Amino acid sequence: MSRLLHDMNPSVKFIIVTVSMLTMAFFFNPWTPLLFWIGILILQMTMSRINWKLWALMMLPFTLGAVGYLWTTLVFGADTGGEVIGSFAGIEVTDQQWAHAWSLTFRVLAFSTLSLLFAFTTNPVTFVMSLMQQLKVPPKIAYGTMVGYQFLPVLKDELTQIRQAQRLRGVGQDRHWWHRITGTRRLLIPMLAGAVRKAERAAFAMEARGFTGERRMEFYRPIKVSGRDYVLAGVFLVVLALSCAGGIVLGK
Repeated sequence: MSRLLHDMNPSVKFIIVTVSMLTMAFFFNPWTPLLFWIGILILQMTMSRINWKLWALMMLPFTLGAVGYLWTTLVFGADTGGEVIGSFAGIEVTDQQWAHAWSLTFRVLAFSTLSLLFAFTTNPVTFVMSLMQQLKVPPKIAYGTMVGYQFLPVLKDELTQIRQAQRLRGVGQDRHWWHRITGTRRLLIPMLAGAVRKAERAAFAMEARGFTGERRMEFYRPIKVSGRDYVLAGVFLVVLALSCAGGIVLGK
């Protein structure tokens, strides 16, 4: 299976994702986000190598949210007129409400699928390096974001260790839910203290290695934009254009 999306320049991919999302926001028919969602799924299946079980697990909350949008829009949506096409439990549904509900549903699915495509096919370190080299993001912001991102799994492991240490000492075994909520300070305070210590060590390490926050002309790991990146960007734009055109035609 191809890894074209994994090897695509992260900045170019980020721009394409942003442009696609902004373009989808201006189309309110259900066909445009539906066609774009199908197109993104096809690109992801043919041009990436990801763990589809993990992808389905990550997609589950967004799918539930999309179903919630569909239900709430049909039941509690404002009356925008139109022809009544059906009723459920005494609630009349018009064709305008039906189209608007499915438009929001497919838009959520398209946005979430596009976001997961970027997350699953982009290396965070490569993305930060590309932001500095292609989009000229200041190193202070780029490296600060990368250090904060790398702290997330560390904080998760530290939370598990603190919880297990407190259980060994007989702390944190309250049965009532309100005691558990009020007892979260026993977890948060050690975590915050550990986060401050880790941030100080990271700052000292970066300063010891000569990091000043000034923009560099050369990089140890250069990230370049190749012709393949332009081709892939063109493929995304073609999918976006066809989705928009198809949505306009089918929406008439």
